Amino acid sequence: MTTELKLTDSSLPLRQDVKLLGKMLGEILLNHGGSDLLDKVETIRLMCKTLREHFDQAIYDALKEEITSLSAPMRKQVIRAFSMYFHLINAAEQNHRIRRRRQYQLEAENIVQPASIESAILSLKENNIKEDVIQDILNTLSLELVITAHPTEATKRSILEIQQRIAVILKSLNHPLLTSRERKKLEESLFNEVSILWQTDELRQTKPTVLDEVRNGLYYFDQTLFEVLPEIHQEVADCLEKNFTQTQWEVPNFLRFGSWIGGDRDGNPNVTHDVTWETLNRQRRLVLKKYRNVLVDLMKRYSHSTSRVEVSTELLHLIEREDIYLTEEKKWPIQGEVYRRAFAIIIERVKQVGKTNLGYNSSDELLEDLFIIRKSLKKHHPAAHELKTIQKLIRQVQLFGFHLATLDIRNHSGEHEAAMTEILRKVSISENYAKLTEEEKLKILQNILMDPRPLLLLNEDYSEQTQEMIKVFQMIKKAHEEFGKRAISVYLVSMTKSPSDLLEVLVLAKEAGIYRLHADGTLESHLHVAPLLETIDDLSAGPKIMATLFEMTVYRNHLQIMGDQQEIMLGYSDGSKDGGTLTANWKLYKAQIEIHEMANRYKIGLKFFHGRGGSLGRGGGPLNKSILSQPTETIGDGVKITEQGEVLSSRYLLEDIAYRSLEQATSTLLLAATHLSKEAEQRQTRDPLWVEAIEEISSLALTKYQSLVFGDPDFLTYFSEATPLRELGDLNIGSRPMSRKNQGRFEDLRAIPWVFAWTQSRQLLPAWYAAGTGLSGYAANEKQNLPLLQEMYEKWPFFQSTIDNLQMALMKADITTAREYLLLVEDQKIAERIFTNILEEYERTKEILLRITGDKELLDHTPNIKESVYRRNPYVDPLNFLQVELIKELRNQDEPNEDLLTEVLLTISGISAGLRNTG
Repeated sequence: MTTELKLTDSSLPLRQDVKLLGKMLGEILLNHGGSDLLDKVETIRLMCKTLREHFDQAIYDALKEEITSLSAPMRKQVIRAFSMYFHLINAAEQNHRIRRRRQYQLEAENIVQPASIESAILSLKENNIKEDVIQDILNTLSLELVITAHPTEATKRSILEIQQRIAVILKSLNHPLLTSRERKKLEESLFNEVSILWQTDELRQTKPTVLDEVRNGLYYFDQTLFEVLPEIHQEVADCLEKNFTQTQWEVPNFLRFGSWIGGDRDGNPNVTHDVTWETLNRQRRLVLKKYRNVLVDLMKRYSHSTSRVEVSTELLHLIEREDIYLTEEKKWPIQGEVYRRAFAIIIERVKQVGKTNLGYNSSDELLEDLFIIRKSLKKHHPAAHELKTIQKLIRQVQLFGFHLATLDIRNHSGEHEAAMTEILRKVSISENYAKLTEEEKLKILQNILMDPRPLLLLNEDYSEQTQEMIKVFQMIKKAHEEFGKRAISVYLVSMTKSPSDLLEVLVLAKEAGIYRLHADGTLESHLHVAPLLETIDDLSAGPKIMATLFEMTVYRNHLQIMGDQQEIMLGYSDGSKDGGTLTANWKLYKAQIEIHEMANRYKIGLKFFHGRGGSLGRGGGPLNKSILSQPTETIGDGVKITEQGEVLSSRYLLEDIAYRSLEQATSTLLLAATHLSKEAEQRQTRDPLWVEAIEEISSLALTKYQSLVFGDPDFLTYFSEATPLRELGDLNIGSRPMSRKNQGRFEDLRAIPWVFAWTQSRQLLPAWYAAGTGLSGYAANEKQNLPLLQEMYEKWPFFQSTIDNLQMALMKADITTAREYLLLVEDQKIAERIFTNILEEYERTKEILLRITGDKELLDHTPNIKESVYRRNPYVDPLNFLQVELIKELRNQDEPNEDLLTEVLLTISGISAGLRNTG
């Protein structure tokens, strides 16, 4: 496979960093494994690099001989060497992103970085958007990012922390005023970190527990998000004040983070009600710790004396409460330093939250005290300058409350149905609820919801599963009382197929007192119930499901209490697994339009929750492009998106990168919401011809996809044998099982291992397969169809994002390397037949993508990404070759071989780091 790449000048500092890190890694290999190890690694690397430049059968044969002849100890070290290289490259590339952003800011004062908050605000000004319109847009703007614990982060936290330290040192080495002594000291620290990385286990010895995952998720709040979120809001305020000087701006809290970790029960029996309760406790402990740290810092800063300034009466009233909250030893000793005295009270009350009645009962009470301090400070602080330290804390309390992040609860619709079936049998309402028709179910559920009397019998002997279900809802009720209603506000129903799936949750909420119809007819409801539409059939049925619910008096009454707002989650993973990525993306887009239009007729506000994965085969891609690719009319509804485990480290490990990721998302959201610029106005218009085209393309692609995945009787055999699917279950990266039931059925296999296994074998089939047939089939029909596709790519963000993600998928796929995995298939006729199908579709897809974009090569428009892929390939290839050899040997063993399995898992981890994708 021949590849050429023109290196850009902007990448020179990155290449220098990589060279420095590579040199250090070589020194460490020499130290730990001697010249034999270093020579082996270099020999294999050069062979793979040569094969990338031009295929040579003799070199290929020599490479295979080199790999098969490795002794077990040497082989393991070689695998680790290539894997370590990727951890170093990842750190270097993160530092390079920071460096490029700083260069943008330093090169010229009049140059504004694209996709920055300032560029968005300038667009508002240049397009003469009135201040009151902007304020209205800000008031409706909403972006919620939800971190998940899906088992997709293959890299251990200890490795991530080393990467973080390496990136920080590389950043320090960029400083132009370093002395030679300082540089030598930094390089010594860098070498030590690389050495520690080599001596650290890459693999977890045991599966992480749910609370381990909670701890890992909280790490990002602790390290970056607590600081970055208020800074994003402040940047919006600053840019508005700079460009619109006549207006007093109010920037609401439009950007928040939520979490699934510890609340996602779907298919994970380890997430119990007790685990969820402990998750909420840990979240509160962290946020209270963060507040205490900030408050102590402010106490040190605000040393103002009443002999120098005049403070407010409200502040003096606040410190009169000293005797209530503080013992003598905790009181601030200097009477004149009233702010410090006030902070002493606040700090003590924060310490007592959840412990004694001296603590704040809610974050609103804490805010009241902080508002008193801010108001008093304004009396004597220069009016032209804002006290941003106290304002930042106020914003943090508004954003994070005492719960840190709203925790979504999710469970499978079948679990609720099973619980309802048992409960209704016990109370003699239905002998077998699960077997009833949908109409019969709805009648029973509506009658229960309209009856104030409880349904559950006291002291009734329910199964363990039903008891746990009941306890979950009782826990939610308790959480609302202890942590506030923001702590848990949404209950998500996986695999929603009918209206009864949502009403069942309301009935269970009713029995816990979360949904309550009083005897006088008044209603209380404190929990949003959201469907999760996942499969192709469910997406098509979504509008009808929701229309049926909106027609029900009992459900409309619930929505009225919830502010006439309905959240709807769209699942990208199972839809893609079910119908292919192109068809799934169109069905998701279409479902949003249809549900949005239907909800408008009922005057119901919507929030779409996009359940995107990190990998391209599960809806992954840049966050800002994900937002831009949604139907324009739905942006104003509010946007909610999952941030999967594997993207957390790349987006939120370092504060500068976290800021840039969220800045890009905010900028995109602002521009999308305001419909700015001629280009944007063109993009908003969906030409009916475009819709007709994508409908036909989607239909052609779906037929092609399902003919292979469901129509070929040997496909599952090929998938199971030609990928490391069997071995993935032994990689301790998540607390949740790989399958909902058993791995023997395709329907029960989760989307994550489905994508993960294809990614490892470099086929990446879920991310692109069948798209070529759909696109080229449409383009072949008439001469005007190809120009229409080119127009769609230029003017329609949805189509542009789809095509760009397909390009990325083909770029990361490698058919030459993928062919090696055919050696793992027992029946070589099956292997060759199915692989030929995949190869032909790959070439077909590549050809039509280049015709649509007008590029000569894939990703010509994104040279930085393209260069990164090329840089990595010669180092990924050895791991793929080694993986095939090891799996072949492992599967031929009569008895389990733990050493071989460990080596296979090391290759899986290394390839994941190299491709920066798992499942």
